[in-house]
Amino acid sequence: MLEIELRALTRARRLARLTSRRPWICSPCRNTLARRPQWRAMGTAPVVGDKKPFYVTTPIFYVNAAPHVGHMYTMVLADVLKRWQVLLGNRDAKLLTGTDEHGLKIQQAAAALGMKPQDLCNENCQTFRNLASAANVDHDHFIRTTDSEHKDAVRYFWDMLNHRGYIYTSKHEGWYSVSDEAFYPISAVQPIVEPQTGRKLVASIETGKEVQWTSEENYHFRLSAFKDRLLEFYRNNPDFITPRNYMTGIMRSVSTKLEDLSISRPTSRLKWGIPVPYDNSQVIYVWLDALVNYLTYAGYPFPPNAKSIWPADVHVVGKDILRFHSIYWPAFLMALDLPLPRRIMAHAHWKMNHEKMSKSTNNVVNPHFAIDRHGLDTMRFFLIIDGPQTTDSNYDNAFIVERYKKDLQGILGNLTSRLMRSKRWNVRESITIAVEGRLPETISENLRHKEFLESMPDRVKAEMEQLDPRRALNSVMEIIKETNRFFHNMSPWALTHHVDLSRPSELDWILYNTAESLRIGGILLQPFMPQKAALLLNMLGVSEEVEKRSFSAARYGADADYGVPSLDLKRGKFNGTLFPPLLCED
Repeated sequence: MLEIELRALTRARRLARLTSRRPWICSPCRNTLARRPQWRAMGTAPVVGDKKPFYVTTPIFYVNAAPHVGHMYTMVLADVLKRWQVLLGNRDAKLLTGTDEHGLKIQQAAAALGMKPQDLCNENCQTFRNLASAANVDHDHFIRTTDSEHKDAVRYFWDMLNHRGYIYTSKHEGWYSVSDEAFYPISAVQPIVEPQTGRKLVASIETGKEVQWTSEENYHFRLSAFKDRLLEFYRNNPDFITPRNYMTGIMRSVSTKLEDLSISRPTSRLKWGIPVPYDNSQVIYVWLDALVNYLTYAGYPFPPNAKSIWPADVHVVGKDILRFHSIYWPAFLMALDLPLPRRIMAHAHWKMNHEKMSKSTNNVVNPHFAIDRHGLDTMRFFLIIDGPQTTDSNYDNAFIVERYKKDLQGILGNLTSRLMRSKRWNVRESITIAVEGRLPETISENLRHKEFLESMPDRVKAEMEQLDPRRALNSVMEIIKETNRFFHNMSPWALTHHVDLSRPSELDWILYNTAESLRIGGILLQPFMPQKAALLLNMLGVSEEVEKRSFSAARYGADADYGVPSLDLKRGKFNGTLFPPLLCED
């Protein structure tokens, strides 16, 4: 398309020179070419060999209020997916996060504070940047919808939809939610009584947010034209949305009634947004604006023959915005013959006091306070292993403390200390004996545990390929828990009284199996708990070389060189404790 437009412009300019008359160019082409962005390095799609980098995204977060722990959960989910790819060896994997900064909520929030919308965006955007940093999210770019290159990409995207005949003007009437930035049909709303005030109102059945009847003239996208293509795509790609329980609702929504979508708002009530090209009386619908962000970072509009990270391999989203990502977004991309994202990973909500966390009701948990209280990797561990991927989960400090004391401190930390800090044996010598093939004939428990360890990495990998980090983390912890039982039942401390420690024995089998369990588990824990996993591997003396801590090294017998801690386990503040007592347990 771009090459055709450029050739048309070249021919027109040549004709103009011959006739000394101004060339005529159609409005979309003229507007687009006049505004063609000069893509800066940050916005240009990375080029890495012949293989497209793995590309994962979070939703861009709305900046009308500060983030809560639910936002941290979404960020950490995406971060785990990216770090897992790096663990597999895909070191050019990319993670995009950022902020959504247009729309009526921003306009109203700024007005209530006596601020300009841009100033409010600048201030609140930083809180999300800070959260990404505090949560140790390894993102490659932080995008803002107020970035100039994004605005250019959105206008170009609109131009192309318009140029292809998918946009028209019409009067629109319906129930509109300012909070959700969406229109709802009458079948999707219901009268309710607000619990806090007793006020009667009409609200969205899906989100519970108040809606108001609105009638206005605006631009529409021919969404209904994509009903059959969307359904065919879902049938051909049954894993497009995971967990699968979400796919059923999306297919039912598309098959029953798919109406054209209002994609602009009149400036008479909304001024804070990207103006519709050629019509300053309308601004572009915030969700059309927001969704294009995933393309903006990928370098859209793509230069001819350029390599790109598009399509996204995984969009991580909350279930409340799944409709926008799994219906509207694919339809927009289909309209322009652009590749669709490969997977959408949806998750449910964290609840506080058995109600959905919401910035508007202040029923939230401050993620920074939670990190300070429980520790970063403790929070990452809790959010993933107890996270609401399929159904909503209730957040409670007591649950975090229980997980910490039972699983992290009581099992993983305790097992590591018992193995590596004991004066009764030498772990390095047992590893050397095993590597040299001098282990004696053994009893069945040792062989069973070896077989168990050999099977677990591939199981964890399969669960991550299914976009199920919760199950994968449970499997990693199964390695640790099973090894803790193995270690306790085999009682290696008792054997030290009956064997010659200078000769290979059953004791060496037990110590080697336990060390291998912790080494393999530590490698697999890295995407979930980067700091604690690194500390665990240091305690085991695993080299910091990349290949020694990669997924390929998470194989039984893959490392012959560890066993001597790379830090002092007896001195200093660390004092050999992987998970020290919590300062606050209530």
